Amino acid sequence: MRIIQLTPGSGDNFYCENCLRDLALVRAFQRAGHEIMMVPMYLPIDTGAGPFPEQAPIFFGGVNVYLQQKLGLFRKTPRWLDKCFDNSLLLKGVGKLAGMTSAKDLGQTTVSMLQGCDGRQEKELLRLVDWLAAMGPKPDVIVVSNILLAGLAGPLKEKLGIPVVCLLQDEEGFLDTLPEPYAEQSWQLVAQNAAAFDALVCVSKYYQQVMRDRLKIGIDKMPVIPVGVDPAIYEPAHEPPAVPTIGFLARMCHDHGLDILINTVHLLKWDNRLKHIRLRMSGGKSPSDAVFLKKMQNRIKALRLSDSVECVDDYDGPSRKKFLQSLSVMTLPSRKPMAYGLFAMEACACGVPFVVPQTGVFPELAAKTRAGVVYEPNNPVRLAEALRPLLTDPKAIQQLGQKGRQAVEGDYSIDKTVERMVDLFNKLQR
Repeated sequence: MRIIQLTPGSGDNFYCENCLRDLALVRAFQRAGHEIMMVPMYLPIDTGAGPFPEQAPIFFGGVNVYLQQKLGLFRKTPRWLDKCFDNSLLLKGVGKLAGMTSAKDLGQTTVSMLQGCDGRQEKELLRLVDWLAAMGPKPDVIVVSNILLAGLAGPLKEKLGIPVVCLLQDEEGFLDTLPEPYAEQSWQLVAQNAAAFDALVCVSKYYQQVMRDRLKIGIDKMPVIPVGVDPAIYEPAHEPPAVPTIGFLARMCHDHGLDILINTVHLLKWDNRLKHIRLRMSGGKSPSDAVFLKKMQNRIKALRLSDSVECVDDYDGPSRKKFLQSLSVMTLPSRKPMAYGLFAMEACACGVPFVVPQTGVFPELAAKTRAGVVYEPNNPVRLAEALRPLLTDPKAIQQLGQKGRQAVEGDYSIDKTVERMVDLFNKLQR
């Protein structure tokens, strides 16, 4: 099967579950014998070490998208000039500024992108559609990374006449934070354009319900296919850490509750059995998180936790595996409901259980893997109460970790994800 995967780059500044999901899927499709090409959008995508299928040129380069949004002149410039702004080095530099765009500009650009051929990036859209149409042989299916690219669906289907599938994961969190009137306009356009997709694949039953209510689309068009991980690239540590160690793997920001976790560590250290407890956190940050992280640094010093908290800057593939193997338990006290939780599945693959709030997908994930503990409400006291029994009982951690590893080797394997997606693609072609 010939597959095109459209994936927006995030700038590689932080642990982006959607980007990592797409990279894992591309590799898994290739291993299964399918011909797949990743088409990067906005910013370059770091594919990491190891073999990777050929990537297409960058489309909707971040600089061109911005210039075409702000200045009418750049909606008519020749391709040779646009190409200068699609330079990978330039875009990587721009990617480091991700998060610095004003809320108004972000809202306006989101609406414009969702307007498709009626938006200010029409030139970019037509270039992508024409490039795909000229491919030979024609792809069997196009996979769009998220619903924010819904403006592409209609033109792609009209020009190529093949199934176009959208992956759904945590988009509502972005759309709901746009300022008005852009949030409402964006949701209206998303719902309108979603009908052009042949299927919208939900990463969990929880998110299927969320997006069904928001998009008003029949459940038969929204199959649930959890995205697993590759158990072959992970393995449990040979020995548990010398001291109880809590892990945090996500963008280090207020929404992910890093302040809740720091206060939790302070509470746990009052227990004499856990006085040597450690917190290892990783996942990177956006420039917009700078003020919050400065407050967290001050908080750590004020609570005298400097010797107990470590920030791990490197979270690429091999380093992330080493990081996961150093943990007793993983946690993410996210303030917002999440559609999935790749961090939890990667922890499971390394035999590390997870403790998470009873919101979003987490109860579903804990029940299906049998490797997680949920708690409520989401505050330092309750999180400490959920962590303490595990951190003081190595046998309980081991048992939960074994169940998590078994789940990743079974239903939550990325190869199982690919099998289910290929079945879906075949049905859509009939």
